Amino acid sequence: MTQLPILGREIEVRTIPSAATGCPPLVFLHEGLGSVSLWRDFPDKVAHRVGAPAIVYSRFGYGQSSGIDGPRAPDFMHVEALDVLPALLDRLGVVAPILIGHSDGASIALIHAAESGRKTTAVVLMAPHVMVEPISVESIARITEVYETTDLKARLSRHHAHVDDAFLGWSRIWLDPRFRTWSLAKEAQALDVPALLIQGEDDEYGTLAQIDAIADVAKGPITRLVLAKCGHSPHRDQEAKVIDAIDTFIRGVTHAS
Repeated sequence: MTQLPILGREIEVRTIPSAATGCPPLVFLHEGLGSVSLWRDFPDKVAHRVGAPAIVYSRFGYGQSSGIDGPRAPDFMHVEALDVLPALLDRLGVVAPILIGHSDGASIALIHAAESGRKTTAVVLMAPHVMVEPISVESIARITEVYETTDLKARLSRHHAHVDDAFLGWSRIWLDPRFRTWSLAKEAQALDVPALLIQGEDDEYGTLAQIDAIADVAKGPITRLVLAKCGHSPHRDQEAKVIDAIDTFIRGVTHAS
């Protein structure tokens, strides 16, 4: 684990080396309450399986990274995708990565691939958000009450140095009325790289309409994996199936190129 200076602050980064060659580096982008540590060993398993180096990092406000510098605005994912992520990739010398994102991290991966103007080899989008659905708002409101009334804050503080930045920075903008019209429809239409879309049928934060909205309009080839008896975290609920799908997808992308 290391701390890298990025845009005047520090970002927590973990690198997973690989002796194999030929596969672009993998970059893991965590969920709205995630961090380097909350990925656990999933990135290691994927990197080892596909034979690729990998980068796992905590966004500002998360993990051991610097805190946020103010309340998040409705464009916070675009800031991450178009300002912070490019600065991190440049700092690490990463070119044409495969982005593997979960939830908010998947949305950030989509924005980066579609709008940054930088080469992205492919994206794996697990439970992405491209619109604000009532189920998302309702679930975030419920977990916010849990955060305020139980030991959830203490438990999350094991993974986040700035725990209120992590939780409240995420929940407050998602519950902000200004965020209700947030949409990645334009970005989905502009997506022109291979994409693997993974969604659980029992996702408490979004429906299959999220991945349908990408698959229906994206310019690049789309692979879908819909998992029964699976919630918002496919890589935890059905890890083996997700790793198999990512491995097959990446091998298809890299062999085709």
